[in-house]
Amino acid sequence: MKAPLLLALDQGTTSTRAMLFTPEGHGVFTARRPVPTAFPEPGWVTQDAQDILATVIACGREAMEWASGQGHEIAAAGITNQRETTVVWERSTGTPVAPAIVWQSRQSAPQVERLISDGHGPRILEVTGLVPDAYFSATKVMWLFDRHPGLRARALRGELCFGTVDSWVTWHLLGGRHVTDRTNASRTILMDLRSGSWSEEMLDICGIPRQLLPEIIDTWGTIGLTAPDLLGEAVPLGGCIGDQQSALLGQACLEPGQAKNTYGTGSFLLLNTGQTIPQSQHHLLSTVALSHGGRTTYASEGAVFVTGSAVQWLRDGLKVFDSAEEIENLAGSVDDSGGVVFVPALTGLGAPHWDAAARGTVFGLTRGTTSAHLARATLEGIAYQTRDIVEAMTADSGVALTELRVDGGAAANDLLMQIQADVLGVPVVRPVNTETTAWGAAALAGLSAGLITSPAHLGALWEEERRFVPDGDNDLHDRGYARWKRAVARTTGWADDTD
Repeated sequence: MKAPLLLALDQGTTSTRAMLFTPEGHGVFTARRPVPTAFPEPGWVTQDAQDILATVIACGREAMEWASGQGHEIAAAGITNQRETTVVWERSTGTPVAPAIVWQSRQSAPQVERLISDGHGPRILEVTGLVPDAYFSATKVMWLFDRHPGLRARALRGELCFGTVDSWVTWHLLGGRHVTDRTNASRTILMDLRSGSWSEEMLDICGIPRQLLPEIIDTWGTIGLTAPDLLGEAVPLGGCIGDQQSALLGQACLEPGQAKNTYGTGSFLLLNTGQTIPQSQHHLLSTVALSHGGRTTYASEGAVFVTGSAVQWLRDGLKVFDSAEEIENLAGSVDDSGGVVFVPALTGLGAPHWDAAARGTVFGLTRGTTSAHLARATLEGIAYQTRDIVEAMTADSGVALTELRVDGGAAANDLLMQIQADVLGVPVVRPVNTETTAWGAAALAGLSAGLITSPAHLGALWEEERRFVPDGDNDLHDRGYARWKRAVARTTGWADDTD
């Protein structure tokens, strides 16, 4: 029998993947399926939860069949998922009552305004580490209840289940067990960050019945066996974790002060703060990074809603190029952006601005502007958004960042990584294994199965592939960043009530 493998079920915003890893972190197989996304109204982003589930099952089954054909056994599986995306389904049938509301969607902005106007913002921040924003799951449930009044009554009768994508997938894979881990629960506005339990106060503020919620469990440990008819055979499910916390684990950012940035549909910069709950004065989030055996690790997080999706918009909306990979050569064909600044607030601005009314804006267009200048401005916009987060983290902690570990699809773009290093003025470090989100979920499976001895062991498995060193022209990049901040100031509040 060949060496056992670890299965990562990585359910992302644009696609689902099943990846097989050795216990040493080497990826040996990937199955992938796209997940369709709908935009029914401006600012709304939805998906069919059944599509999400179908892609997980299809990818998982494909990975299981490959492993079997190669003579491997699957020791355990782990799930990582797009966070905050909200599903409500019937407990008796497993059927969703509405489309899944994706984390990017701004449709619950009116519910957020109600929370703020009722004066709940400071208390929400104190208890949950989050700010009132349409990003978070509880506001999406509030929207569903307001839109479909009968749902709250059904929830009170215990007929419905709410969950983020991990709960939705796990419920089906395990034949009806309703659970979520603390990393995902900490993204709902419903969990007390200190106790790691659902907050009755937050449930009351948001008007969400307790009967709707899953059981909160540790990030790793055997949850149950998957139904054999779904993946082809029963496999121990060894953990669940939100995608950004999974990348933090996969990047081996295991000590306080270590940070990573994942460039995906959006960008998410997490700083490990150990057993200390960060108290941000600059509009960053506090979140659970890992939870096991009564020990919780926390992180400070800056969430940027649009980065990779800005490149997709250039490709699909403006038809600037045919594939996202082409942006590197196009942007590299000019020395700079020619004074063009692109604020990619296509679904509002996340941290540290938290402005749902901001909209994407391009400044500095002239007759000499070309598609190459716009492409470069897009990469610069991604880098500047990251600097916004880093400056807020530095202001909160008083500790300057010394390097930034990077991953996600756009981390393969050498030009973007160099621009990021230049803009931050610190090295940007890309690992050999850039599939850190999937590897984090696989590592949970390995910890559960005893093939990985402890999270600390992951540090020995992490390898640097390339280090992007800043060019040292700080004056130039500071001027560019100042121009960026002027552009952001003109973008905020654009979609006011009159629209």
